[in-house]
Amino acid sequence: MYNEYIKALDFLENNLHLNNKPKIALILGSGLSDIINSKNIEVKAKVSYSEIPDFPVSTVEGHSGKLIYAYYKQTPLIIMQGRVHFYEGYSIQEVVFPIRLLCLLGVENLLLTNAAGAVNKDFRVGDIMAITDHISCFVPNPLIGGNDDNFGVRFPAMNNIYNNMIIEKISQKYDIKKGVYCQLTGPSYETPAEIRMLHTLGADAVGMSTVVEAITAKHCGMNVVGLSVISNIACDTSDNQISHTEVQQAVENNKQKVIDVIEYAINLIAIN
Repeated sequence: MYNEYIKALDFLENNLHLNNKPKIALILGSGLSDIINSKNIEVKAKVSYSEIPDFPVSTVEGHSGKLIYAYYKQTPLIIMQGRVHFYEGYSIQEVVFPIRLLCLLGVENLLLTNAAGAVNKDFRVGDIMAITDHISCFVPNPLIGGNDDNFGVRFPAMNNIYNNMIIEKISQKYDIKKGVYCQLTGPSYETPAEIRMLHTLGADAVGMSTVVEAITAKHCGMNVVGLSVISNIACDTSDNQISHTEVQQAVENNKQKVIDVIEYAINLIAIN
């Protein structure tokens, strides 16, 4: 697929007019697209995913589907308003296409965000969880297939994927949770038995994205920070009926706190 990446890269370089290499990329999960309206973020250029050659297009409500070149204060960054998911029918290679493209753009730091269900019974809706580790065995590994040495080695280590130094500094300023995130395929939410299984495995939160992106970013040599907004309690009984509307509303209700933490994380990454 390397030729496809180069074609997409040429398009972005010609249409985003990157006067400075973006140091950081931010992928915004469900309901978080409004961060670009922050007074600290200056948008320079944007393109729709549908305009970028071979770039997968999100079909999910709450994912705007735009790639943005912007500055956070003095730091150039790429912002992805929304992502694509395996459950939308894309191959896992298509799902992580944007990550490898970000690598070719020169991005060294990836800040992943998502809305997640709480497996940890101490978590509450509106909490922000910094991802300290993940469980990936329920989705296809994005590194399956021929290895492209342009991105990374055949057998990359997957310890210390997430930047613990940044996580610790965030937790010193904000009341956040820390925990293990598990990606399932979706689009159905988890059964009570699956939630009990995840709890036994050591997961603190569960969702339908992020892990395959983090694996790909680590393979590409990026530093990774992951933040989950707890949008619902993943119940281990049959009493609770979760909906996508509920998830979006929970993120909306806690948007300002999430934006504050994201901006602080960007600032920490920029100075380190």
